[in-house]
Amino acid sequence: MGYYVKVAPEVNIYVEDINRKSSKTILFVHGWPANHKLFEYQFNVLPAMGYRCIGIDLRGFGKSDKPWEGYSYNRLADDIRQIVKALRLQNFTLAGHSVGGAIALRYMGRHNGYGVSKLALFGAAAPSFIKRPGFPFGIEAKDVNALLVQIYNDRPKMLADLTNMFFHQALTKPFSDWFFQLGLEAAGHSTAGLLISLRDETLFADIKKIRVPTLILQGQHDQICLPPLASVLHQGITNSKLVWFEHSGHGLFWEEQKKFTNELANFIG
Repeated sequence: MGYYVKVAPEVNIYVEDINRKSSKTILFVHGWPANHKLFEYQFNVLPAMGYRCIGIDLRGFGKSDKPWEGYSYNRLADDIRQIVKALRLQNFTLAGHSVGGAIALRYMGRHNGYGVSKLALFGAAAPSFIKRPGFPFGIEAKDVNALLVQIYNDRPKMLADLTNMFFHQALTKPFSDWFFQLGLEAAGHSTAGLLISLRDETLFADIKKIRVPTLILQGQHDQICLPPLASVLHQGITNSKLVWFEHSGHGLFWEEQKKFTNELANFIG
């Protein structure tokens, strides 16, 4: 079922909540610039395996409200905290893809991992999405700036190019069109705002605070959140497990669906 949770006086977040009777809960945080529908193929399977799947649309994306401001990692992590409070979640798995993984890490650091028993990161944009002095991984800041120019001038073209980069395996035209439409559901200003956070924010301090078992899934052909980032996370997070997806790019949850679902289910138990 779908409903809204108020996280701020004028901001309501859309929540898709499947199999609410189960005590084994996974809260999914999507990547940029999509929404909770990114995990459609997991939501088709995991509830039948006994899991409660909660997908949210980050503010500015999907069916959620789209305020002008509020796209910092702190604000987005605070939104998640309000959802956890409203739904009274305890002993749940927090799962994030791409920038959703970054936001999940900020939640763990900023809110001391409240209610989280396990953490799952999929192609996470962390600890830094871009290269920095002393951190030679990630993409170049100039490439992010080029995306920002496209957002302000031809966002559909940017989304079409991103779709082609997102996956390693060949896409059908209908699937490509569907994925493209996910990005169009966001507001232009929120698409830019979250991309700026991706460029400017880091999570080096946050990963040092992780105390729960952590699963890291990474596509070997990822062109967006580059594979070395996963290795850095694995080295920096105690009690973490890194699993490589040999036939996937950034969209490993679709490109190797069965392996993805099995690894996540086996990790949660």
